[in-house]
Amino acid sequence: MTDRYGRTIEYVRISVTDRCDLRCAYCMPKGFKDYREPAGWLTFDEITRLTRILGQNGTRRIRLTGGEPLLRKNLPDLVHRIRHEAGIQDISLSTNAVRLPRFANDLKQAGLSRVNISLDSLHARKIEEICGRNVLDQIIAGIDAACEADLHPVKINMVLMPGVNDTEVDDMFRFCRDRGLMLRMIETMPMGDTARQTGTASLQPVLERLKLEHDLIPVIGELGGGPARYWQTQDARTTIGVITPISQHFCATCNRIRLAVDGTIYLCLGQEERIEMRDLLRAHPEDDEVIVQALQSGIELKPERHNFLETPEKIVRFMSQTGG
Repeated sequence: MTDRYGRTIEYVRISVTDRCDLRCAYCMPKGFKDYREPAGWLTFDEITRLTRILGQNGTRRIRLTGGEPLLRKNLPDLVHRIRHEAGIQDISLSTNAVRLPRFANDLKQAGLSRVNISLDSLHARKIEEICGRNVLDQIIAGIDAACEADLHPVKINMVLMPGVNDTEVDDMFRFCRDRGLMLRMIETMPMGDTARQTGTASLQPVLERLKLEHDLIPVIGELGGGPARYWQTQDARTTIGVITPISQHFCATCNRIRLAVDGTIYLCLGQEERIEMRDLLRAHPEDDEVIVQALQSGIELKPERHNFLETPEKIVRFMSQTGG
């Protein structure tokens, strides 16, 4: 599937739940309880069917997200079905890792390729401030479980927040280097009031400093289908990725759409264009061509770029509602 700007859509992020066991400041408001009802969620049959159709039309990568995807019951079964019934070979997972020790091996056996783990600080008090709970030990246990299950590369996602954790980059770099993890630093996106209040710190000066201090060189070749740009140390022991939707947006090469748990496909994080798929899937359970036509027509609506800088107040939905 190709949009009107010539971008091929090959990467789909699928939210399997909008619920989470944490309350990260940039993702979900404190006290939020207005979740989608499970009856309105896409079923595993519907997700498998849609991913099969997407795969037949060019999708090569699926990332399972939430909320926290490990809250969805029987998630390894869905991974197995996406890989073996829908035929998607590259399946990854974004998680806070709190529940990962229980599921890492089952997910690997089901066909999961790798994991991205959110870790914004190495200090317990700061984790409690950011996430609403002190779960640092559980997250590190989840990281260890992912490594032991060979869900490589294990990528650590650190959202950089001004005045919160922007002084911890060096500590996180050393933590990832010593454990053989890939560090990815991310600029906060102004998704809803809760994220706008967090603020955004540009990664450009951080990256320039790290490049000089650690003699980093650009990585040639693909390290996943997402928007990160990667550098590594001369000995290739440590890799750093940066995701800069604000200071240096990557809209011209955007190859992604997001499927929310209720069947809404969001075509851009910073715009409102969307495709409603749930009712269509249920009204036409045997007619895949109707689904293909809806997808192709919808992809034509994908906007050229977001407007986070110009109109940050435009998007009132927050990240966990959109799907990771």
